[in-house]
Amino acid sequence: MKRIYQISALSLLLALSLYGCTDNEGAPFRPGSGGNSGSGSQDWLIPEADVFDGGPGKDGIPALNDPSFVNASEIDFLEDQDLVLGYALGGEAKAYPHKILDWHEIINDELGSTSLAVIYCPLTGTGIGWDRTISAGKTSFGVSGLLYNTNVIPYDRLTDSNWSQMRFEAVNGELIGEKPEVIHLIETSWATWKEMFPETKVVSRQTGHNRNYENYPYGDYKSNHNSLLFPVSTKDNRLLAKARVLGLMQGDNAKVYPIDKFEEETRLLYDTFQGEEIAVIGNKAANILVALNRTLSDGTVLDLTLVGASSPWLIEDQEGNRWNLFGKAVSGPREGEALQLFPQMMGFWFSWSPFFETIEIYE
Repeated sequence: MKRIYQISALSLLLALSLYGCTDNEGAPFRPGSGGNSGSGSQDWLIPEADVFDGGPGKDGIPALNDPSFVNASEIDFLEDQDLVLGYALGGEAKAYPHKILDWHEIINDELGSTSLAVIYCPLTGTGIGWDRTISAGKTSFGVSGLLYNTNVIPYDRLTDSNWSQMRFEAVNGELIGEKPEVIHLIETSWATWKEMFPETKVVSRQTGHNRNYENYPYGDYKSNHNSLLFPVSTKDNRLLAKARVLGLMQGDNAKVYPIDKFEEETRLLYDTFQGEEIAVIGNKAANILVALNRTLSDGTVLDLTLVGASSPWLIEDQEGNRWNLFGKAVSGPREGEALQLFPQMMGFWFSWSPFFETIEIYE
């Protein structure tokens, strides 16, 4: 029989107050009442002893479906330094603020022909995009209420399978072992995203849920390196626990780039990961850090440089192509082509060691 471990009484009270889990649609979740166990399958790819019941229960943290958007000029609840996850496709750009995601964790959306799930975990600070089309068909994702190494476990509403965000894999249920297609998002400050995409749309506060989006629900959690609400299986003290890093992922291997290593001006550096030539572009003041593969499908290795102050978020190659930070050629002979990208996301340093056997830190 599957065991889901409960949090301590103290952590439960804290979680209940932080999540505000009395929603308009239902009563507060009570541990042991059931309803959050996900799929009927009892097989898990992860140790059951490390799966915790977070407290609010299945859908106690309500994912957003068909969210409403407003223009950037109408936004009055974001400060320039506030973080957003952004996606751009075919001339359209959308921003998903942390202030919204802190309370909902998952946003199911459509952008052009792409069915996107924005999967965010406030406890590990990690945000990634998944294609909502899986082997069973087009789905939406919800919050299961379960955690693995303090990281969110979404479930899909087609098969009720449970997925691990940081493993980007179904870990329980009918689709066990399946991996979603990763959609590259950029995490950056609201000021930087507006500069990159002035016509961006932004998720509105009119979500249909009674939440105080001006209030960060976890107190000093982001800055307190000793504060973890749930256990993790391993710890790595090479960096401070809540240091923000960009992590590249492949199999059991990861490489992280601390944003504090970057300077107040945009910097482009060359590096390698898993034998691949990559370029890393970062700016601590602008709160942005991304990695692009330099090798094209035809074998060409790009020699990349920053364009300059007139177009600070574009890079240029030796052929005269200009690429944006999503790895799309926006002008030049290769216009429309796309660079390959490793799965990557920003997150707190402590969250990486429980998921990857080998972690290299860029020095």
